[in-house]
Amino acid sequence: MRRILLATALVLVPSLALAHPGLPGHTHDVANGFLHPLGGIDHILAMVAVGLLAAQLGGRALWLVPASFVAAMAAAGLAGMTGVGLPMTEIGIAASVVVLGGAVALRLAMPVAAAVALVGFFAMFHGYAHGLETPETASGLLYGLGFVGATALLHGLGIGFGLAFARLDGAFGRNLVRVAGSAAAVIGVIMLAHAA
Repeated sequence: MRRILLATALVLVPSLALAHPGLPGHTHDVANGFLHPLGGIDHILAMVAVGLLAAQLGGRALWLVPASFVAAMAAAGLAGMTGVGLPMTEIGIAASVVVLGGAVALRLAMPVAAAVALVGFFAMFHGYAHGLETPETASGLLYGLGFVGATALLHGLGIGFGLAFARLDGAFGRNLVRVAGSAAAVIGVIMLAHAA
């Protein structure tokens, strides 16, 4: 994990050192795209919940569930960049935190296909919002690669925490994950109340 974090930091340092925003060729697209989803609690909670859900389901879900989220999010991000409309985006994002956090809290046992469909559905709202918020000065591809990278990192953190907690004294570790899911769901309900 240390090597991954060090490699990520080294890749981002040259872009962050170019402190000339607004000048041609200095839009910092990958770095801005990477940092954008990390600035929103809604995205962080939903992405970590996707990872926790994948860890709870185990097996093929460890890669299929996060991969389906990233793929659906990227497709919806392109739609957002091109101006295609998606109604009730903020409600969909808040609902994703409630539902995904709730699924983790309740340790819902579901087929992998159902989990893939569930996270793919909610990924559309997150991706659309990020696509819509892409700055006009940004390269859509580079900015998109940045937010896809941040999303994958958050999924990985959720999976890592989920697997690590499962190794802790059985029920204690599982309960920690359930508490995290419950906290996310409660925060999601508050977000949903504000979005509605």
